[in-house]
Amino acid sequence: MYQPDEFAFTESGCRAPALRPGVPALWIVDPRREGERAQDLAPGILDAEELARAGNLAVEADRYCFVASHVALRMLLGARLGIAPDAVRLTREPCPSCGGPHGRPATGGGVHFSLSHTRGVALLALADEPVGVDVERAPENRTVSEIGDQLHPAERRELAALPAEERPAAFVRAWTRKEAYLKGTGIGLADGLSHDHMGTGPVPQPGPAGWTVTDVAVPHGYAAAVAVRTAGRPPAHEDDR
Repeated sequence: MYQPDEFAFTESGCRAPALRPGVPALWIVDPRREGERAQDLAPGILDAEELARAGNLAVEADRYCFVASHVALRMLLGARLGIAPDAVRLTREPCPSCGGPHGRPATGGGVHFSLSHTRGVALLALADEPVGVDVERAPENRTVSEIGDQLHPAERRELAALPAEERPAAFVRAWTRKEAYLKGTGIGLADGLSHDHMGTGPVPQPGPAGWTVTDVAVPHGYAAAVAVRTAGRPPAHEDDR
């Protein structure tokens, strides 16, 4: 399991993150702690589209999470690329499934990244290879019953074998592993979640060929995972964060 670094907004910005081959660098953002500072920084860092998206969020907690995560992302990318955060140009690669302009987010600057946020927590990843992260709140049992059949058949059997009170945590483990991988590939959820068996247990099943999928330590009540393309690279070691 990866232990992400805690991101904090400082007067001096942030240092350029060091990237090890095939090993993602991860940061967790607490919008309750960093939200006010991020709001102050946002007008000088975020672009017009990001500011508009933030302004359309009616719930303050969601707005703070969006702003804090996007400001942090631009600061990390800017430090890595050697440019100001507001100069980072965010684009989309072609979707590998249909060719549409909604594939992996990109900068055109040789660094891969991924961002995920849910109310109360945001997770960021940078890597030298395609990478995806996902963080989610554990759902209610009713939600598991309603959408659990979207998982791989083996995962559905694993859930059915568990006591009802254990199913939400198991379900969200599988969900975040799959979404992290699909975000890393650039396909997203368009092709569904039933194709790859990631497992619902405490340890992920081996990821799809050429990818490493690992759980990420996040606060209680949430689950998170990171997927990085590792084709031709050795797997991460125990001492990798």
